[in-house]
Amino acid sequence: MKKFLKMKKIITAVLLSALCGTVFGQTVLQPFSLTEVRLLDGPFKQAQETDKKYMLSLDADRLLAPYLREAGLKPKAESYGNWENTGLDGHIGGHYLSALSLMYAATGDAKVKERIDYMITELDKCQHQNGDGYLAGIPGGKEIWKEIKAGNIRSSSFSLNGKWVPLYNIHKIYAGLYDAYAVAGNAKAKQMLIKLTDWCVDLVSNLSDQQVQELLKSEHGGLNEVFAHVYAITGDKKYLQLAKRFSDQSLLNPLLKNTDALNGLHANTQIPKVIGFEQIALLDKNPAWADAAAFFWKTVVDHRTVAIGGNSVREHFHPANDFSSMTESREGPETCNSYNMLKLTKQLFLADPSNTYLDYYERTLYNHILSSQRAEGGFVYFTPMRPGHYRTYSNPQESFWCCVGSGLENHGKYGELIYAHRANDVFVNLFIPSTLNWKEKGIQLTQQTLFPDAEKTTIKLQLKQNQRFALHFRQPSWVGQGKLVVMVNGKKVMAKSEANGYASIDRTWSTGDVVDLALPMHTSTEFMPDGSDWVAFLRGPIVLAAEMDTLNQPNLTADGSRMGHIASGALLPISDAPLVTGPKNTLANEITLTDKKTLTFSARNAVYQPRYKSLKLVPFYTLAEKRYVVYFPYSSEQALPERAKAIKLAEEEKMKIEQQTVDLVNPGEQQPESDHNFKGEQTDNGTYQERHFRNGKAWFSYMLKNKDLSGNKLSLTYFGKEKDKRFAILINGVKIENVKLDGSKGTVFYTQQYQIPKALLKADLEVKFVADQGSAIANIYEVRLVK
Repeated sequence: MKKFLKMKKIITAVLLSALCGTVFGQTVLQPFSLTEVRLLDGPFKQAQETDKKYMLSLDADRLLAPYLREAGLKPKAESYGNWENTGLDGHIGGHYLSALSLMYAATGDAKVKERIDYMITELDKCQHQNGDGYLAGIPGGKEIWKEIKAGNIRSSSFSLNGKWVPLYNIHKIYAGLYDAYAVAGNAKAKQMLIKLTDWCVDLVSNLSDQQVQELLKSEHGGLNEVFAHVYAITGDKKYLQLAKRFSDQSLLNPLLKNTDALNGLHANTQIPKVIGFEQIALLDKNPAWADAAAFFWKTVVDHRTVAIGGNSVREHFHPANDFSSMTESREGPETCNSYNMLKLTKQLFLADPSNTYLDYYERTLYNHILSSQRAEGGFVYFTPMRPGHYRTYSNPQESFWCCVGSGLENHGKYGELIYAHRANDVFVNLFIPSTLNWKEKGIQLTQQTLFPDAEKTTIKLQLKQNQRFALHFRQPSWVGQGKLVVMVNGKKVMAKSEANGYASIDRTWSTGDVVDLALPMHTSTEFMPDGSDWVAFLRGPIVLAAEMDTLNQPNLTADGSRMGHIASGALLPISDAPLVTGPKNTLANEITLTDKKTLTFSARNAVYQPRYKSLKLVPFYTLAEKRYVVYFPYSSEQALPERAKAIKLAEEEKMKIEQQTVDLVNPGEQQPESDHNFKGEQTDNGTYQERHFRNGKAWFSYMLKNKDLSGNKLSLTYFGKEKDKRFAILINGVKIENVKLDGSKGTVFYTQQYQIPKALLKADLEVKFVADQGSAIANIYEVRLVK
C-alpha cells in the first residue's frame, strides 16, 4: 500500500504540473485522491459495497474473451452475452478496468487490486500479440481499421464501416488503461496506453483533418479527453495535437459562439466530447474552448435538465422549450448522461470553484446516481419521468449495456469531490459521512452526519501539530440566506462569506477541534424547465417522490434481449395520475412533514383526487422496484376542470395507439435502431421540426418482434408535403406495397397503415425499405407494428 501511495503522489504531481496549478491566471482547486478519502456508514458506503461485490462476482476471463479472440489468442472462457457479443464486444472490459481502479483507490481492497493486475497482464498479452500497439475486442476490428487508414471511411451516428460504434468501444479500453495507471498506480498500464495511442497516431497519420472529422460523425466517446491525458503524462505535443484532431468541430463551433444547437442530438455522444474540450483547454491554456465547455454545461443544466439532475428522452436532447416527451416517454434520463455530466461538472468546479457547480453535482449524485443501483445489485438505464412508471434493473450476469459499464464506475468514486484543497486550505463540498487523511499536511478530518435525514453535519479534526489554515464550507443554494450556522467547539462563530458561495473560518486549529454546521432545509417546488404545468417537490437538494401501486412491473429485472433495458410494462394513463392544485407560489406549503427521521411527507392538501389523498412523499433515492411519481401534473384551482378534461382527451388517443402497438422503431435514433438490428446502404438520418427520421437512396431495414403474431399492420409516419419519393416496402423479402408520395397531405405529420399478408406473419419480421430506380425513400419518422 505504501508503494501504491508513493506512485499516486508521483502521478498526481505529473498531472498537476501539466496544469501549472493555475487556469488562465487563477489558482485552481485540487481534488484529493480517492486514496485519501474513505466513506463511513451511510447510503453511499452501502452503494459502494454493493458495487464492489458485483465487480468481484464478474468473471474477468469472460470480459477478456473478446480481446483475446481479436488478438488471435484462445479465450479462457466464453464471452458474456447481450451487448458483449452482439457488436459492442469488449466495451464492458474497459469500463471494468476503470471501475476496479476507482474501487481499489476508494477502498484499498487487495482482491480488487489482484483483479486489476490480472486484467492488465492478460491485456498486455493481447497487445503484444497484435504487435502494433492495437488493443480492442471489436469484432473484425482490424479489417475496418485497414479500410479507414486507407481513407475508406463510411461513417454515421452509430456505425463506422459497418461496425457498431467501434471508436466509442475502443475509447473504453483507452479510459480503462488510463485509470489503471492514474488512479490505481499500475505502471504497465501507462506503457500500454501510450502504445495504443501511438497506434491511433499512425491510423490517422495520412488522413486529412476533414477525413478525421468524417470519422467523428460516429459516436466516439471521450477520445479527445484521453489523448489530452496522454499528453499530460508524457509532455509529448503530438498527443495534444491528436486530441485536437479528435475534437468534433460540428459540436464545438456553435458552442464557441455560445449557440445552443443541441436539439435532436444524441445526448451522451456529445457530453464526453465536451469533457475533452475542457481538458484540452486546461492543458493548452485556451480560454475559448473552456468557455465553450462552460456554456454547454450551463445550457444543459439550466434548460435541459429535470429535477433529478438527468437529461434527454430516448437518449436525445429534445427541444428546450418543449418537455412534453419527458412526461410521456418510458425512456427518460439516461444514467450514462449523468455519469458524464458529473465528470464535466467536477472539471469545471475545480477550474472555477463555485457552489453553482456543486449544487448540480449534489442534486444529481443523490437523486440520479445513488438511485440507479438497487440494494441487491443491478443498474438502471432509463429513469422515466412519466408519472406512474418504473425502472428496469440490469441482470448482473446477463445485462451489459453502456449504463452497466458506467454504473460499475459510478458507485466507486463517491469520495472524489467531498473535499478539495488549495495551498493549505480545505474545502468541504458535500455532506457525506467520510474521513479525509491529508498525510502531506498532517491533517485528518472526520465528517459525521445523517444528512439528509438530519439537517446538520459535524467535522472533527486530528492534527500532527497546531497549524493555521482555512476551512471553507459550501453554502448550498437550498439553505436560506443567513441560515447556515457554524459552531466551533460548541460556540457559534461568524464565518467569512465568500463570493463563490462558500463560507470560511481561518484560524489556528488544534487536534480535537469540532466544527458543527447547521444545514436547515425547506420544502420547495420545481416546475419543468419549459415552464409547463408539471411540478416536482424537493426537500433541500432531495427530490421527493410518491410510490404508486396501481399496476405491476413485468420486467423489473431485464432479460438478455437487446431491448431488455426498457421498462416495457403498461403505462399509467396520465389522466389517471395524481393531479396537484393550489397557488403556485405557496404550493410547497401544502406538502407537510410527517416523519423527520425518514423525510416522509403527506401530499393530502395538494392532491386533487380523493383516492390519492393518502400518498406519501419520500426521497426518490429510497424508492427501488416501485412505480413512482416525481413530476405531478399541476393546475390552478380556477383551471382545474379544463386541465383535467384536456389531459384525459389527449391521453385517450395516445393510450389507444399504445395498446395497439406490438413493436416500435424511432428511425434515426441510435439505440432504437440498434435494438432493431438496423442495416442499410446509402441511407441517412436527421431531424425535421424536432423529429428524427431516416431516409435513403438505396435501402434500409429493421427487425421487428411480433409477439404472439398479434401484429398484422405496419404503421409509418411521414410529413404531408414530402413528394416525388417512390419506394417499396418488403416484409421478410416479400414486397407488400409500392409507395408514391405526392405531397398532398399538407404541413402535418400523418400515419399510413399497410396490411401485412397473413402468410408473412412470423415472430421476427424484417421490414425493408427499397428505393425505386432514380428515386429515394421518403423521410420515415416512425415505424410501428400494430394489431
